[in-house]
Amino acid sequence: MNALGAAPALVRAASLTRSIKVNPLTCTIGAELGDVHIGAAAEDDGLLAEIRTLLLEHRVLFFRDQDITRAQHVAFARRFGELEDHPVVGSHPEHRGLVQIFKTPDSPQDRHENSWHTDATWRDQPPMGCVLRCLECPPVGGDTMWVDMAQAYAQLPEDIKAKIAPLRARHSIEASFGAAMPVEKRLALKARYPDAEHPVVRIHPETGEKILFVNGSFTTHFTNYNTPANVRFGLDKAPGSAQLLSYLVSQASIPEYQVRFRWKPDSVAFWDNRSTQHYAVMDYPPCHRKMERTAIIGDRTF
Repeated sequence: MNALGAAPALVRAASLTRSIKVNPLTCTIGAELGDVHIGAAAEDDGLLAEIRTLLLEHRVLFFRDQDITRAQHVAFARRFGELEDHPVVGSHPEHRGLVQIFKTPDSPQDRHENSWHTDATWRDQPPMGCVLRCLECPPVGGDTMWVDMAQAYAQLPEDIKAKIAPLRARHSIEASFGAAMPVEKRLALKARYPDAEHPVVRIHPETGEKILFVNGSFTTHFTNYNTPANVRFGLDKAPGSAQLLSYLVSQASIPEYQVRFRWKPDSVAFWDNRSTQHYAVMDYPPCHRKMERTAIIGDRTF
């Protein structure tokens, strides 16, 4: 049973009894929900359970016209678990766990966002999910894309599935957020957040699905590739491992597994961080976009 008392098995949207309107956006991932306000949902256990069921089914949910306060944003996300701070970006001073991602014409061009990634896999317990709200956005551009990594795993060739089944990989904040820092600051960041190690194929704790769990932003290398089954001579180790990791990372770029969302002010996205990656498209210079995000603490991977 999960925190809201819902059974871990998927329940199809057709079996739901309340009034949420569900509009799937692709055949595999993403749905826009109507007739629901997340501020009110935070006070309704039944509605929250339905939203969680829909999240497991569609992996990312979109809500339009959510005129909510920061306190309501935080309260909604907290109903799914405790929130985490970000060690580099930080939180809103009055709302712990609410990260502000503001891009303006005067701000530096932060390139952390325009790459496929699962949030904070450099943690031993990566977030269960994230709730992102648009405050202000350009009239054109600035979309975000999500990709279904359960589907990415399911469509792998069987020989690749067999090869990666026992593999584990390192995930690093030092090699991502820390990469451009002065060496002393970078090493201090790594000392505070040592590299995490996760299975290359994780099991979703609620659905039991297999998820391809590597990403180009945080995954640095396999930790147990160097075995007699994979390496004949020392010269096999580095290229063999790197080429396989590159191939796995590339699966996030397959359009058939993706959904793309165009933001409007007061739009909200809620995604399952355990089974997706996302990519914030930086195509709107001069930058002018203001977003706020909460990340819900997750479980250890297995």
